[in-house]
Amino acid sequence: MQERYFQPESLMMTHGYKPELSEGAVKCPIFQTSTFVFKTAEEGKAFFQVAYGKREKEPNEELGLIYSRLNNPDLQILEERLCLWDQAEECAVFESGMSAISTVMLEFLRPGDTLIYSKPVYGGTDHFINKVLPKYGIRGLGFTAGQSSSQILEEVSKRGLSDKVKMVYVETPANPTNALFDLSVCREVADQLSNPDKEVVVCVDNTYMGPLWQHPLKHGVDLIVYSATKYIGGHSDLIAGAVLGNSKHMKRVRTLRTFLGNMAGPWTGWLLMRSLETLKVRMTKQASNAVEVADYLKSHPKVEMVYYLGHLEPGDPQYDIFKKQQTCAGAMLSFDIKGGEKEAFLFLNNLKLMKLAVSLGSTESLAEHPATMTHSDVSEEDRKLLGISDNLVRLSIGVEHHSDIIWDIQQALEKV
Repeated sequence: MQERYFQPESLMMTHGYKPELSEGAVKCPIFQTSTFVFKTAEEGKAFFQVAYGKREKEPNEELGLIYSRLNNPDLQILEERLCLWDQAEECAVFESGMSAISTVMLEFLRPGDTLIYSKPVYGGTDHFINKVLPKYGIRGLGFTAGQSSSQILEEVSKRGLSDKVKMVYVETPANPTNALFDLSVCREVADQLSNPDKEVVVCVDNTYMGPLWQHPLKHGVDLIVYSATKYIGGHSDLIAGAVLGNSKHMKRVRTLRTFLGNMAGPWTGWLLMRSLETLKVRMTKQASNAVEVADYLKSHPKVEMVYYLGHLEPGDPQYDIFKKQQTCAGAMLSFDIKGGEKEAFLFLNNLKLMKLAVSLGSTESLAEHPATMTHSDVSEEDRKLLGISDNLVRLSIGVEHHSDIIWDIQQALEKV
């Protein structure tokens, strides 16, 4: 019989796990331990040599476990399963999305370097780029959706930064406006600024699309970062992050993670494995609900504008990017309510089913006010430039029945 290659959703229950090594347990147990016993001193020496990069692993060498800061069965199996969705060579799981993002930036950037980044980005990322990295002599230079590679390169050159750029960091779709950035443009910029002595790395925050709806590595990206708290976790009961990419770059990420000590623990790893089993089912339902909600909002008299990828039309440059990079419009949308902060707050305060809370990608529908919440630390100038206005509301659509979500939105808008 011909060998069968299973789809990722079929492998989420079994891949990387051998029940015979865990008393036949059908699910991977929680390995709640700090350290692991070596069979011999020679074995321990061999494990450490590879772990600390003193030698490369032999072709058929089976490496064992050392210490849960370095490796743990729950994390290793989880990381192998996450690689399947994005077809990545390696994955590293972190204690939070921000620990994943900050580790990548600290590994590939040095004092005097410049980071080119898309605007807007998640508020925590914006803070790290504009408030934390400058303390270490690292500057950020933002670019917006619609700028061509030549325009970005011209701006870099005009500022005399061509030799200083070491990373292009892009969040697409952007939080909270759903603005799309062409990954081929980002790759072109990085390649133009690279030389034999300096590699410019392209890193994409894929949190808004999750592992299901967009696969940046297929578009020439070097690294993907996730807040695994969101769609990957999907139940609002854990905090985690992940980085995926090729082995060359991931070796550096893993090494810094080891010495920063910001890897996730076994309990978080176990919860994420549980969540991966239903990831496609959850995300598919959330996406179908989002279509219904976005269409309702589009025709509502108290709504000025809906920012939803499913409403993009042919002829719009954003539509071309959408069709090239994504397989679905996703389950995140924002809208401008008529009025200002007062009207936005009235809407949010009168929701009955949806929860007024930050975060996204979970089973329950969430609503928040970016300008005063998730993006409150973004400069006022950037908020105006990027459309993060006082009347902008962000929705993360969950798995409830779409008619109930729409009823809740309808009754809340009636109070405005």
